[in-house]
Amino acid sequence: MRKTAFHAPLLGGISPETFLAEYWQKKPLLIRQAWDRFPELIDFARLSEFAQRDDIESRLITQQNGRWTLERGPFSPSRLKRLPETDWTILVQDVNHQVPHIAEFLYQFNFLPYARLDDVMISYAPPGGTVGPHYDSYDVFLLQVGGKKRWQISSDDAMGFIEDAPIRVLKEFNPEQEWILEHGDMLYLPPKYAHYGVALEPGMTYSVGFRAPKTQEIASKFLEYLQDELCLDGMYSDPDAQVTTTPAQIDAQFTARIQQMLTQIRWDEHMVQDFIGRYFSEPKPHVFFDQHSDPLEYDDFVAAVASHGVTLNLKSQMLYNEQGIYLNGEALEADELASLSATELAQLRALADQRSLPGGEYDEALLEVLYTYHEYGYLAPANHG
Repeated sequence: MRKTAFHAPLLGGISPETFLAEYWQKKPLLIRQAWDRFPELIDFARLSEFAQRDDIESRLITQQNGRWTLERGPFSPSRLKRLPETDWTILVQDVNHQVPHIAEFLYQFNFLPYARLDDVMISYAPPGGTVGPHYDSYDVFLLQVGGKKRWQISSDDAMGFIEDAPIRVLKEFNPEQEWILEHGDMLYLPPKYAHYGVALEPGMTYSVGFRAPKTQEIASKFLEYLQDELCLDGMYSDPDAQVTTTPAQIDAQFTARIQQMLTQIRWDEHMVQDFIGRYFSEPKPHVFFDQHSDPLEYDDFVAAVASHGVTLNLKSQMLYNEQGIYLNGEALEADELASLSATELAQLRALADQRSLPGGEYDEALLEVLYTYHEYGYLAPANHG
């Protein structure tokens, strides 16, 4: 996938710099006719196919007589055929992993780091379909595709959520602004900005979400990372032990020795950078890569890359920093990094930024890295599935 040039209409004609300075995580922005450049619409029929797969996350939300229900996929065809004419919404995550032009849409937001981009979730709703008034803990762009939807928003989210509802629905919602979004219109909302969308006509919402892990999650994952990276010397010893008359007591000296042992736990910027590269490129738990059943032979791969270039798998996340290259949670080994020239490292970084490399002649060390990734199913020549 080649990096698509930024299109000003995506943000209503304002520059990315202006958007980040004046709106990002500050206030909402309604953008009329932001984007409608799709070769096809992911309608209910296509979305239903995804919702029946066990390797794709999907949900069905309905509301009847003031009660909310939540069902999780995969769904059987018979279940989807029984849906009523109104008052339900089906949501499918990570559609950008399945459909190239949806991935192209996601990467229109490449004025922000890929480490922050999450996915494109597509929801379909007939008239009355809604997921209720709620807020998200992350930034979101809501693009209307087909049909019409009424959106109400509010900066007031203090009332909390209904306790017994299976989804996050605000107890009270007092709208401050309201719009009708039609095909191609898009609404940006900062984190924790309450919003309530109700379909007026059958249509879809393409939701672009952003990763915003909680501090607790990052800390927990970093501690897991340290388990594999730390190698501490020594073992517990107490040569000055004294006779005790309270053997069940954990005394102050024992605690002090353990505390001293734990002071050996150290990390530095190098380890933090490595953790970030691995953690933010790691696939979600439900994402798997199938190794090619018919991987190209190395010579055929080299010829295909020379003719057509190479493209990352739609599911792949490739990042880099000053010290390494990271693809799907894995770091390029130190000896492989050392074998690459400055030009080859620049080409790998270009692959990460652009998600593709053009056809051409590449040096052997780079081709060997690319071929290994091809065998893993992480990338392929542009003309090869």
